[in-house]
Amino acid sequence: MDATTPVRNDPYASLRYPEFKYFLFIRFAVIFALAMQFSIVEWKVYMLTHNPLNLGFIGLAEFLPAFGLALFAGNIVDKKEKRGMVMKCITAYVAIGTGLFLLTWDRMVEGLSPTLTLMAIYFLVCCGGVVRAFTSPSNFSLLALLVPRELYANATTWSTSAWQIGAIAGPALGGLCIAWLGIHWSMLLVIGFMLLALAAIIRIRPKPVYYKEIGETVKQRLTKGLRFVWDTKVLLNAMALDMFAVLFGGSVAMMTIYASDILHVGPAGFGMMRAAPAVGACATLLLLAYRPIVTRPGIKLLAAVFGFGLCIIVFGLSKNFLLSIAALFFSGVLDGVSVIIRQTILQLKTPDDMRGRVSSVSSIFVGSSNELGSFESGLAARIMGPVASVVFGGCMTLGVVVTTYIISPAMRKLELKA
Repeated sequence: MDATTPVRNDPYASLRYPEFKYFLFIRFAVIFALAMQFSIVEWKVYMLTHNPLNLGFIGLAEFLPAFGLALFAGNIVDKKEKRGMVMKCITAYVAIGTGLFLLTWDRMVEGLSPTLTLMAIYFLVCCGGVVRAFTSPSNFSLLALLVPRELYANATTWSTSAWQIGAIAGPALGGLCIAWLGIHWSMLLVIGFMLLALAAIIRIRPKPVYYKEIGETVKQRLTKGLRFVWDTKVLLNAMALDMFAVLFGGSVAMMTIYASDILHVGPAGFGMMRAAPAVGACATLLLLAYRPIVTRPGIKLLAAVFGFGLCIIVFGLSKNFLLSIAALFFSGVLDGVSVIIRQTILQLKTPDDMRGRVSSVSSIFVGSSNELGSFESGLAARIMGPVASVVFGGCMTLGVVVTTYIISPAMRKLELKA
């Protein structure tokens, strides 16, 4: 690590570490590629089937392996060198992107039925879930090795900002490229950005491994992260709050239906809708780099998630494209507050030798809830219709916030200190 001395209250302090800047580019490039890929896959699947349940199955196909392998992956990541693990994950994403590129090539799938094409897409999405089980703990652990502890909050803000910028550009460009270039050639851009991320990770030096071998059984090693989160109540409450909010309040899976059948704005409008929450979150995250959350972070976290639920209800009821974009934008603004507080808690409370396993538990609570939430949204839309399913999810999010406020005094009294 560079010996640069951090400057107190400097919003750019973590950016003064050269390897952290490479890390930010990797975060941007990977999420840009994955978000664009997910948008393309969603559009392709809906064009093949015109069935909202099939959109839900995309999320389920990624959720199941990511959830099932999370504890195992976290234990492996803690034992291995983190830069090398990130490199292997990106290489795997390149291979998966290449497979999807071939599947969207009419000449390659000419003899395949739509059902076989759909099954092959689900298989590759499932492979992506396997890779993601290792990607999340690897990235989380590597970040902590690139900046000093007193800069974790600042580094988390910039890291999440890079993630959100990628999440903005990926779906937006994905929708535009579908309209301009078609599905097949749009997938080529996904591969290109993954290759750029692979080139950037080479510029980061290998890092030390802090794993402590203390004679634990396999079961003890795999469940240690779970026990730590369970014993750290504020961490448990923050993860659970975000998990249920995303599970019930996520509207991403329904955006294809809203763009195509309700708002009638086509792939370009779909890209704008996918990007709107990330634009809002990015604006919040950049602001928080200058004005970090210091006082009453627990109350602000609860208020942000409550406001997020209200925005989802407005989006679900809206028949006006501009109002829908505004609701999605402000849902991202409030989600940005939630992400920063939760990630800062995670970085500050987690010991170095357990970062992989604790991050894997976080991915079970939070990361996988995105995909499971997509499946829940697709299933609910099939049962009660897309509008009712989105409004129902927003109402459930409000209920989760009220319940957390009542039962969690640790969350109400939360303080963030290095």
